[in-house]
This record gives sequence, C-alpha cells and structure tokens, in this order.
Amino acid sequence: MKLVKIVLLIVHLGILSLLAGTILNAYISPKSFPYFNFLSLGFPFLMISNVLLIIFWVFSFKKRAIVFIIITVFFLTPIRRWINYSSNTEAKEKIINVITFNNKNNDYGKARIESFLDSKNADVIMLQEAGYGNNNEPKLNHYEHQIHGSIVSFYTNHKVLKQGDIDFLSNGEAKYLDVEIEGEKIRFINIYLEPFQLHKSMVKPSSSIEVNEVKAKGLVRRFIPVFKIHSEQVDILKEFIQQSPYPVILGGDFNSVPNSYEYYTINSLLNDAFLEGGSGNGTSFHDYKFPIRIDYLFTSKEIICQKYSIDRTEKMSDHYPVLAEFSFKN
Repeated sequence: MKLVKIVLLIVHLGILSLLAGTILNAYISPKSFPYFNFLSLGFPFLMISNVLLIIFWVFSFKKRAIVFIIITVFFLTPIRRWINYSSNTEAKEKIINVITFNNKNNDYGKARIESFLDSKNADVIMLQEAGYGNNNEPKLNHYEHQIHGSIVSFYTNHKVLKQGDIDFLSNGEAKYLDVEIEGEKIRFINIYLEPFQLHKSMVKPSSSIEVNEVKAKGLVRRFIPVFKIHSEQVDILKEFIQQSPYPVILGGDFNSVPNSYEYYTINSLLNDAFLEGGSGNGTSFHDYKFPIRIDYLFTSKEIICQKYSIDRTEKMSDHYPVLAEFSFKN
C-alpha cells in the first residue's frame, strides 16, 4: 500500500504540474510553444483527476490533502470558466439582449433556427457558419438589418452606424457592427476563428493501441498549425479592440477552450460574460461526449452581464445558442 501511495503522489504532482502549464497560456504564444494549448483541452479531466486524488488523500488521513486543497484554490477562476458557481444578480433597467450561435450552415433545419431566433427578439444576433456566403443564411422576419459575411452574420433593428471586416488570416472571419441602442453606442464584433475541421472518427478511441497512436499523432499534426493561426488571429483582434471608439461586445465561435492562449488574449482586454452572469456548466458544443466550451461573449469593462444562459432545449446545430442580457455601469 505504501508503494501505491508513493506512485499516486508522483501522479498527483504530475497532474498539478500539467494544470499549472495551462496558466502559462496567458504568457506563451503557440507560435513559440504550442504544446501548452493542448493542456487547455485536457483541463476538465486533469481537474477531475486532481479532485479524485484529493478525496483519496482525505480518506487516507494524509496531511498532504490540505496542501493539495490549498493549491487547488488557486485554480478556482480557471474552474469557473468551465463551470460557474456564482453570477451577477444586480438588476438594471436598461437591458441589451444578445445572442451568439454557430448554426452550422442550417444543417439541422433552417426553419427551426429562423423560428427560434425570431422568437427571442434580441437586440443583436451574431451567427457563425451562417451560410458560407451562399445565400443560405437564416432570413429573420423581425429584423431590418441583416448583414452577412462569408461565414458570420449580424441581425439587428437598431441604428447601424458603421460596419466592416477585420482582416483575418486563412479560413476564419471577423466582422464588426457599430450600433446605437437607446443612446448607447456599442461596437459588436462577431468572430469565427480558424476551424480544426475534425470529425468524430478522428477523436473516437479505438480498441487498438496502434490505431489510437496513429490518431493521436494525426491530431497533433492537425492542431499545431491551427493553434499558430489562432494566435495570429487573436493578436489582430486584440489590436482592433484596443482601437475601438466604443465599448465592445464580442461574440462568436473561438474553436478554443477556456484557459487557452486565445481565451487569455481576449480576456486580458474584455470580461467573460459567463463569469459575470452565468451559472452551471458552460459547455456550448455537444457533438463529442466530453465538455467543450468554445462559444463566448466578452464585453468591455463598462458593460455588465446581467444574465448568461445556454439554450439546450433542442439541438439546432452541433453548438447551442448562447443568450445574454447586458447593461451599462452607472
């Protein structure tokens, strides 16, 4: 039993080292070292393993359990990016309703998506993979302004001050829309970062060790170039956000999980709306059988998220719609 505990202690220290590696994504770009970004993908499993080992130490009556619990406290904010246990309850009168949703080119049914979005009466809707510029974008009856790019779309009834593209690299897209809502001027940014173009078969484990090894190597070869493209895309976004004349609400499909370089780069400028107004599980992509949060809403410091929710009532895409209510600070 003593040998088992020594092995588990070494394993536990290794897990904590990997968890610490996810924090380094805030400082090290994938262009320099892409492997820390892989750790962000495994954060939920690493944290679950950490908690299970802490429980083991507690029931083993080991004082080291206290040390591991204290270390885990430092990861409370990273944990909240996946599962939030507190939210903003301060009520405000002026509310701005926003939806961001990757509707996957309407593959699950265009009429259902149009009916859902029309019924929500949001001030601004941001879609990704809206129609790939082939005139297949949802047509919403209740929205005067329907602005489409090759991948992303905006919908609003409010006064549009300006619109344009953000020069992106490769296969992603980003557009902005300056809107005046009840006297407040806001820059909305809708993004779709470079996709990994994965299929379930690529990540589904096999009974064959050799096959799994081939799959793992294939994923590494696929992920690393995309991580590097992402780092360039979010660096472009960061500079664009810094130059904005108005407060920003940024939404979209990051194709990146919390604690990644992409997340940290945007979060260094903008607040994560889920941390302010959300609660529970933040998973927004349901096509795989493990938690993935890749759809986000971020805001400038002047804007408060009053409510953040993910509508899982029905599957209209491989993503769930993200809905939020915002207000301005007094």
